[in-house]
Amino acid sequence: MTGGPVTGRRGAGPAGLLLIAAAAAWVWMVTRWGGTQAMPGTMSLGLSAFLAVWTLMMAAMMLPATTSVAALYARTMTAHRTPRMVVFTVAYLLVWAAAGLPAYALAVGLGRAASLPAAAGTAVAAAVFAVSGVYQLTPLKDRCLARCRSPIGLMLRYASYPGLSRDLRAGAHHGAFCLGCCWSLMVLLAAFGLMNLWAMVVLAAVITAEKLAPAGRLVARTVGVASIALAVAVFWVPALAPGLTGGGTTGM
Repeated sequence: MTGGPVTGRRGAGPAGLLLIAAAAAWVWMVTRWGGTQAMPGTMSLGLSAFLAVWTLMMAAMMLPATTSVAALYARTMTAHRTPRMVVFTVAYLLVWAAAGLPAYALAVGLGRAASLPAAAGTAVAAAVFAVSGVYQLTPLKDRCLARCRSPIGLMLRYASYPGLSRDLRAGAHHGAFCLGCCWSLMVLLAAFGLMNLWAMVVLAAVITAEKLAPAGRLVARTVGVASIALAVAVFWVPALAPGLTGGGTTGM
């Protein structure tokens, strides 16, 4: 097992389906929210609508970085590859959909914090940047990232899952590792704006680089250091966190 990301030609078809799904999610996000000024906090959405939008966001941002694992997992299948990969992907996204519950609570809090003094928003932004940056440098982040970058050991575990639940359990298990790897980056959306499409594009690129680039671990650490630096800089330049200091979340 090597430290680099794993690919597989035979899984190119299923991996391509993930890219198509991600592209469709991006198209929906851009056509629905691009060029608009989103409302603070929950963007006036109820819980169910928020979770639907959140899940689309996660599909757009996370699926491209998951193609390597999907390709490898598809190689373990001898029949019914496409429907089984659909189950794997749905289970993976269900984990991120569940993560939308605390994200919704955070969004509600941000909506209520919009009426607080600007200094309070700046302090919250600094805390968000600091928490994200520190986690990027922890051993737990390294462990989760290692599983996402080199999941051969996980493939052996998934092969031991019995019956029809194998793909569901494998997708959920890998989704949990991805959540452990990337939640700190998603938290940054609180500072940049929950519906800030430019921030989503940049964070999606960072996530993909962390998982697929040869220097992925260096990318993770660099982002951690940069986030800690932002925690200090935001006191002098509050505009660095428009989601908390600029009157609410922003559109594209």
